[in-house]
Amino acid sequence: MASSSSNELDGFFDDLVRCETRIYNAIGETLRAEHGIVASQFEFLRYVRDHPGCRVADVATNFAAGIGATSKGCDRLVARGWIRRTPNPADGRSSLLRLTAKGERLVAEAEATFSRRLNELVTPAVAPDRLTPAREALAQLRGALERDRIGLPVG
Repeated sequence: MASSSSNELDGFFDDLVRCETRIYNAIGETLRAEHGIVASQFEFLRYVRDHPGCRVADVATNFAAGIGATSKGCDRLVARGWIRRTPNPADGRSSLLRLTAKGERLVAEAEATFSRRLNELVTPAVAPDRLTPAREALAQLRGALERDRIGLPVG
C-alpha cells in the first residue's frame, strides 16, 4: 500500500473527526427535540434491537467504549423502561439485553427521524456517486481497526 503524505492524513483525520462530531451533534439535537433521547441512547437501543440477547460487553466492544460506562448507559435505558436485563444462563456475572415493547416503539420512531435528518445533512453536500466510495473506504478502515482491536478502552 502506498504511503500517504502527512498533510493528506492530517487533513483526512481533521475532516473525519469534525464531520462526525457535527453530524452526531445535529442528529442528537433532533432526536432530543423529537423523541427525548440523545444520540448515544438511540445507538444503544438500535444495537440491542439488532442484537437481541447481547451482553453489555458486546455493546461496549461495538462502540469502543468502557464496560463501566456502557453498563451505566444500559442502566439508564432500563430505568426508562426501554430495555430489560435478564440473567445470562451461560455466565452468572453478566446479563442479556433485550428491548421492551416501549423501547421497540421508541427506536422505530427515532429511526425514521434519524434517517430523515442524516439525509438532510449528507445528501446536499455529497454527490450520490461519491458516497459509496467514501463509505467503502471508511468501512475498510473500520474493519482493519476492529480486526486488530485498535482504539478499545483500557480497563
